[in-house]
Amino acid sequence: MAEQKNYVLAIDQGTTSSRAILFDADYAVVSIGQSEFVQFFPHSGWVEHDPEEIWSSILECCHSAIAQVRATPDQIVAIGITNQRETTIVWDRKTGKPIYNAIVWQDRRTAETCQQLKNLGHEAKISEKTGLLLDPYFSATKIAWILDNVVGVREKAEAGQLLFGTVDSYLLWRLTNGMTHATDATNASRTMLYNIHQGCWDDDLLALFDIPRAMLPDVRDSAADFGQTDNDIFGKPIPITSLIGDQQSALVGQACFEPGMVKSTYGTGCFVLLNTGTKAVTSKNKLLTTIALQLNNTPTYALEGSIFIAGAAVQWLRDGLKIIDSAPQSEELATKADDEQDIYLVPAFVGLGAPYWDADCRGAIYGLTRNTGPAEISKAALEAVCYQTSDLLQVMADDWKNGTTSVVRVDGGMATSDWTMQRLSDILAMPIDRPPVLETTALGAAYLSGMQVGFYPSPEGFSKSWKKEKRFTSTMSANLRKQKLCGWKDAIRRTLSSS
Repeated sequence: MAEQKNYVLAIDQGTTSSRAILFDADYAVVSIGQSEFVQFFPHSGWVEHDPEEIWSSILECCHSAIAQVRATPDQIVAIGITNQRETTIVWDRKTGKPIYNAIVWQDRRTAETCQQLKNLGHEAKISEKTGLLLDPYFSATKIAWILDNVVGVREKAEAGQLLFGTVDSYLLWRLTNGMTHATDATNASRTMLYNIHQGCWDDDLLALFDIPRAMLPDVRDSAADFGQTDNDIFGKPIPITSLIGDQQSALVGQACFEPGMVKSTYGTGCFVLLNTGTKAVTSKNKLLTTIALQLNNTPTYALEGSIFIAGAAVQWLRDGLKIIDSAPQSEELATKADDEQDIYLVPAFVGLGAPYWDADCRGAIYGLTRNTGPAEISKAALEAVCYQTSDLLQVMADDWKNGTTSVVRVDGGMATSDWTMQRLSDILAMPIDRPPVLETTALGAAYLSGMQVGFYPSPEGFSKSWKKEKRFTSTMSANLRKQKLCGWKDAIRRTLSSS
């Protein structure tokens, strides 16, 4: 009889879709279940999800991935969860039902609250404790908004009847049928309530945002015992042994375990993380200091630059302008663009992230002529991602005195575009390495989960298995690069000055 094949199930809950991926003992993807869900935009700058729809999509994806290879619950050794970070869910402790839609990380409704707190001089203390900037991006003001704006909710929260979690906590609660209310240090570090130096929820910040401690999940390592799935979900309990935020998970999936290693993920947004080891480096350039990974109660830190709009700009070309029918068409159009036209798209649809952090500015296009068409606008949308990445790496080099790595490891949907990755290398004047498995976010969670149960080796062993599928090297002249970057800086300056 053939030996039974075993798998790790990675749940990758993203901003626009949920996915479940089975990985085998060689880290290979054997099946994928995917389901998109509805994005709600109740007001300008507001973004919401229905938590029940997220939960349903997760169940659908998991069962689909398992059915594709006819796996049994016995063959799944562990489950790892990675998730869109900062997105905020509050639910009833008894029923598990959300009391409001999930407020998504992109949501800007609390910009005025953040500005008021800045005016009162609170940002320095918040940054010192959390490594974050005072911005609507993070969870704290989203929780406070729900408590203050949904009728009867604050009273229930103060009575201990409500729970808060980022998406990982909510899924864990549902998967364990309410047995485990927990998160990991990477997700906790994105709430603006967690002291990343002391490794605990911060009482001063809870008081500042008026959030009851009883709502908060237990904080554990990124690889740990998080309980097991309820028997009714898969027919047999399966251990859940990893939770980790999606961008940190991609850092793990890219095997960037050593200080100085950089990964850049191109999904809905773009997120660049630089591993700084056991030292939490404070940025002078509005980068975030965050927990990249926590194992054995020891955090590894990172500098992070967050770009709100990357792949979402391509979605805008498709759904807003309707000049493409599918994402790959943006690359096709870009190759046909007139190189004589310098068109700059600043995709500040929900404000600008690092290193500018302007919640109020909005998107703009510069350099339009009578000859500008869909090809030039598509090219500008793809180039905007490259320029924004350049902004981040320039300030990272300034903050990280040990010097950044000489190569960037990329992943995410946009990394499949050869044109975009070549242009990225041209703009950065650096090699860009793309791995054969672009599902690095899911792979990171799967690896940690499998490592926790002995299915996968130590981080050193995992690092040795990392391979690149293709390396992109710059072919652009230094003069042209300088000209293009000057044009981008001018576009940014004009956009910021108009807000």
